Amino acid sequence: MQTVIRPAAVLPEHAVRLILPALERLDVARGGVWLTTPTLWQRYSRPWDGPLGSHGTSELIGSIAVVYGTPTRSSITVYRAAVTEVGVADGWTTDSLCDEAFGYAGLSLANCPRAALAAPPARDPFHTSSLTHVAE
Repeated sequence: MQTVIRPAAVLPEHAVRLILPALERLDVARGGVWLTTPTLWQRYSRPWDGPLGSHGTSELIGSIAVVYGTPTRSSITVYRAAVTEVGVADGWTTDSLCDEAFGYAGLSLANCPRAALAAPPARDPFHTSSLTHVAE
């Protein structure tokens, strides 16, 4: 199950300062359930228990797609969330996945600030009536 979050959720600087350290403390390699990169936060069913630090019996619950440094240098934009079949079977939704991560800052997907959407152009930019035809 995948959800495009529109308008995108924007985690403000104060929330980022709480969420990122929490996800780092809960890293799968440290006995937690999160694996984070600058573009993706992944929630697993349990800490990784496989040989040489591999995922072993831990299964991916879902992923949150993020962009760091937008719309401001210190914020994070969340634009997509997906829950795997395993996650759905365990009762997860894209909202509950985001709510767990955002909850470290006291936020949820429902109350997280949203990206401002630009208004559409007043007229069709491809409208040809404003172009003049030059006779050859």
